[in-house]
Amino acid sequence: MQFRRLLSLFISLSFIACNTSTQSNTEQAITETQIDSTSEDVAPETPLPTDSVELKECSHEEDVINNDYLKEELVSIRQNFKRINSIDKWESISTKELWESTEGGQVNYYHSKNGIEKIVARQFGETGQLLIEYYLLNGKLSFVFQKSYRYNRPLFYDSASMKMNDNDQVFDFELSEIIEDRSYFINSKLVHQINSQDCGAPFSDEYLQNEQKRLMKEFEKLMTLSKKH
Repeated sequence: MQFRRLLSLFISLSFIACNTSTQSNTEQAITETQIDSTSEDVAPETPLPTDSVELKECSHEEDVINNDYLKEELVSIRQNFKRINSIDKWESISTKELWESTEGGQVNYYHSKNGIEKIVARQFGETGQLLIEYYLLNGKLSFVFQKSYRYNRPLFYDSASMKMNDNDQVFDFELSEIIEDRSYFINSKLVHQINSQDCGAPFSDEYLQNEQKRLMKEFEKLMTLSKKH
């Protein structure tokens, strides 16, 4: 990511340094989730079943508030997030397969009588996975929760692989690096984003515009996929 600026020069310089690290970590995690990064030195083995390390989606939760920025403006978004995740019985839940990463993925569409209210997309890779939840309010994108895991070692990395490569670790899901993003939309405009590795200050307008384009593009692609038979 690239990114935030504050009005004061001193804060801006510190802020830019922090954002540079955040961008590198987040983009690397997402990229590694989608790219087969098996070492040529390691003989391919059967990866663990993806459901054994599958990230759990939000359920019966409230959104996390870590500062007071736009707190009042985001009330309706957070209330909608809580309302959707409190629904125990949906009219229907439809599923589509995704093949944009090495281990594949899927997307679930949660339908109420008013249409799609929530979309959950998962992408699996040998070195990580990505979970993205899209929440709709009055038919428009309202909130996006994204969680990416970068594994300490590839899925297939067992004790044999560790010894073969003179390494000191096997695959351990609990040792994954975790990055979370929360993106808030008002009238289809991205107004705020929170990253678990950021410095706590608002992102720049330029950065938010680029993120808005990226998130809306992915959202619209999934909405189009939902209409295919």
